Amino acid sequence: MKLAVRYLVVVLAIGALCLPCAVSAQVVPGKHPEFLHALSDLRAARGYLDKVTPNDVVDNDSAAAIREIDSAINGLKQASIDDGKDLHDHPPIDAHLERTGRLHTAKQLLEKAYADVKGPETDPAAAELQKRIWGHINAAHKYVDAAIVAKGGKP
Repeated sequence: MKLAVRYLVVVLAIGALCLPCAVSAQVVPGKHPEFLHALSDLRAARGYLDKVTPNDVVDNDSAAAIREIDSAINGLKQASIDDGKDLHDHPPIDAHLERTGRLHTAKQLLEKAYADVKGPETDPAAAELQKRIWGHINAAHKYVDAAIVAKGGKP
């Protein structure tokens, strides 16, 4: 009987020691959870700019925007914010949307990604990387605007 009580006390003590770790892992999100949202938005924007149907042609502005998005994604990965997904892993793209509609959707996703990455950064090295990511997202945004204008739309 005494052995069973000792065993129970040891098990409870180990459980009590492990409990704070389990609770903090569930309650405290990563340092920059919004960066994961930005990654998803950037991948989706990339999908809307990329060739969606066999007849689609990626124009120069869209190709340049894709390169900037890829650079922003790589910057986020450099900041150790990586969910391990491929660049082409994004929600399904509505192939029935006309090209201008897909460009506007990509633009909205870029704006969301920029807002996600915009938060304050206290680490000087990370702040510099964050600025470069902003620059890539802004450049992609400008290329998408140019592609919209080239298609006869308003940015």
